[in-house]
Amino acid sequence: MNDQSKSQRNEESVSRRKFLKTTSTAAVGGSMLSSLAMNHGVFADHHDEVKVALIGCGGRGSGAADQALNTYDQGPIKLVAMADAFRDRLDGSFNLLHKKHGDRVAVPEDQKFIGFDAYKKAAALADVVILATPPGFRPIHFEEAVRQGKNVFMEKPVATDPAGVRKVLAAAKEAKKKNLKVGVGLQRHHQAGYIETIKRLQDGAIGDIIATRAYWNGNTPWVRKRADLEAKAGRKLTEMEYQMRNWYYFNWICGDHITEQHIHNLDVINWLKDGYPVKANGMGGAEVRVGKDYGEIFDHHAVEFTYADGSKMFSQCRHQVGCWNSVSEHAHGTKGNARIDRYTITGDNAWRFRGKGKNAYQQEHDDLFHAIRNNEEYNEAEYGAKSSMTSILGRMATYSGKEVEWDKAIASEISIMPDSFEWDTPMKSVPGPDGLYPRPVPGQSILV
Repeated sequence: MNDQSKSQRNEESVSRRKFLKTTSTAAVGGSMLSSLAMNHGVFADHHDEVKVALIGCGGRGSGAADQALNTYDQGPIKLVAMADAFRDRLDGSFNLLHKKHGDRVAVPEDQKFIGFDAYKKAAALADVVILATPPGFRPIHFEEAVRQGKNVFMEKPVATDPAGVRKVLAAAKEAKKKNLKVGVGLQRHHQAGYIETIKRLQDGAIGDIIATRAYWNGNTPWVRKRADLEAKAGRKLTEMEYQMRNWYYFNWICGDHITEQHIHNLDVINWLKDGYPVKANGMGGAEVRVGKDYGEIFDHHAVEFTYADGSKMFSQCRHQVGCWNSVSEHAHGTKGNARIDRYTITGDNAWRFRGKGKNAYQQEHDDLFHAIRNNEEYNEAEYGAKSSMTSILGRMATYSGKEVEWDKAIASEISIMPDSFEWDTPMKSVPGPDGLYPRPVPGQSILV
């Protein structure tokens, strides 16, 4: 699910920070990132053609590729390779993009790759790799893109468990050494209203910030029922196949909606605080959204995060129909308050942002490709990883019912990923005799 509701206003212009520029040569051998020679190749000028590979051809991947191709005013650009686990997803994306962009979509049949290792083949053909599969795959895809020396745009979240976060952080360090440019799809960082509001708050517009609130309360985004998928396929699906098709409802691939969606709001508060929580406690469960096709995730989470200065962030996310809804961020200080998502400050320094600009999803790609073509340093992977970890910390607190410390959580050796990636891989979560998947039980479950 992608945050297209509040963040597509008209005011996202302003290039907040500029992205880096570097092309990549062919993949280098070796299994360890640190063992590879650095690739310092860069585009010489704005006349060079940038080659893009799309890995993950769903709606968000197609949108990201569209936005990348829209940067043609900065210089020549082509989509040259595509990869997905499913052929129908790739074909749908290709047809959509080719219809809109014509010759800028130059992906012959032998550069369309299907399967679990398709990402390696597509990345090898490009200068810039768009990583937009469901998020469970993000750490291994990002690691491989960096190993190959590619510039990267990757969607949020960038991991679904602490092991994945650590993998992304390690690859981010290697990306910096190689002068690679890395963007992360937390597009509010490229949205003019957010940029100006956060700056004013950090400059003291509401005094000392004593508390913050973050919400993503809404309805269930979508569900793909096993019966419908199997009717379309004309056969039974393996458990891996079903979970990948209905990926939103399984933790290893989605991270629960506190990670997949609510990361946007949590990230804004981290940005404001210029830091990350040191601990969290909370509660959650699956009260309304229960059924064979709703997997193992919760339908509500409420978390109290504590930062190093003792201040609190109160967080809610919920998927329940007919309830109070809000996708927003708020700050409370000694001299006033702020509705961050509406760019409004009340109190001693009352203010409201009235600027205009580009859609933030487009702006983040404009910034990325500007930096690629001008070799300007930019790497968003670290804060993308740590905001992903913030959401995982919240999930660990709600699933376990315990207070969870950041340092212990990020060091956790628990992995929720499958042991291998094959269509017949035994999955760690499978339905019981009643067809329902087991869900975490607060007070009993381990930290996952």
